[in-house]
Amino acid sequence: MPVYTRAGFSRTVIMFVALVLTAVTTSAPAREFRAADTQSEDYPTVQALRFMGRLIEKKTNGRLQIRVFHSRQLGEEKETIEQTRAGAIDLNRTNVALIGSFVPAMNVLAMPFLFRSIEHLQKVLDGPIGDEILGSFEPYGFVGLAFYDSGARSIYNSVRPIRSIADMKGLRLRVQQSELMSDMVKALGAEPIELPYGQVRTGLATKLIDGAENNWPSFVTTDHYKYAGFYTLTEHTMSPEVLVMSLKAWTSLTTEDQAIFHDAARQSSRFMRERWKDLEEQSRRQAQAAGVTIVSEFDRKPFEAAMDGIYAKTRRDPAAAALIERIRKVN
Repeated sequence: MPVYTRAGFSRTVIMFVALVLTAVTTSAPAREFRAADTQSEDYPTVQALRFMGRLIEKKTNGRLQIRVFHSRQLGEEKETIEQTRAGAIDLNRTNVALIGSFVPAMNVLAMPFLFRSIEHLQKVLDGPIGDEILGSFEPYGFVGLAFYDSGARSIYNSVRPIRSIADMKGLRLRVQQSELMSDMVKALGAEPIELPYGQVRTGLATKLIDGAENNWPSFVTTDHYKYAGFYTLTEHTMSPEVLVMSLKAWTSLTTEDQAIFHDAARQSSRFMRERWKDLEEQSRRQAQAAGVTIVSEFDRKPFEAAMDGIYAKTRRDPAAAALIERIRKVN
């Protein structure tokens, strides 16, 4: 039998332990974070989440990864928001109107006729006000990471072109599951029907609803334009999308990894904006080619005046009133 010196034996043990540790480290699975998005696989927000995932995977050498569940695979937006708050979903892209039931500041961003233009909206979101709003999520179980564009939402229906507020009377319009959106449609003289996003196409096809309100890409990518041939450019809200992370998932990260997630989210926001512009124009052309009647000239002032009651109600909250005024002062 070979005889080992004490030094030789020690070196053998050290090498053996090193090999074992290397094998364990190499075979250890990467940590995977689940991200939810109700939009289709090729939608800009889904592409942005995947872009974010690639940045994080590269920065951490594959140690942290994001798996994106698109097309409502994890449920409708209201359900996924609740799951994110509980920590069952790690990341969630959602519209501000829906998360407003949890985070009050989000309701202000969804206020009708608040933003003068997309440029005005982006100045607000990219500045101190946007940072403050994202920083207000933690007491409600979320961490605000970034805003995504959502364009301007307009009203479409299958009954008649809307050129005045009188044309709204009696229309059954789908709205998000949001008290604010229901109040807005009621103020315009129509009947709000709260439906999950995934049920709108069926609602239009079966005449359960006469129409809905959304942006150009959502109008086209969901085939709503095939059932609702009148699209009026009311552009009543320009509420953005927001990317949030479960507070439970966020606090499980190191400070260094939190910085990586935060930076990747901001980069994904810029990535999303570039793709959004292209899809918006492409969607409008597709709807027009399909014969959709686009109404750009309509009597806007009565629509804005009808929102007075909603603003009066919102301004009862001093914080909301102050935020509205700050937003309006941004040039």
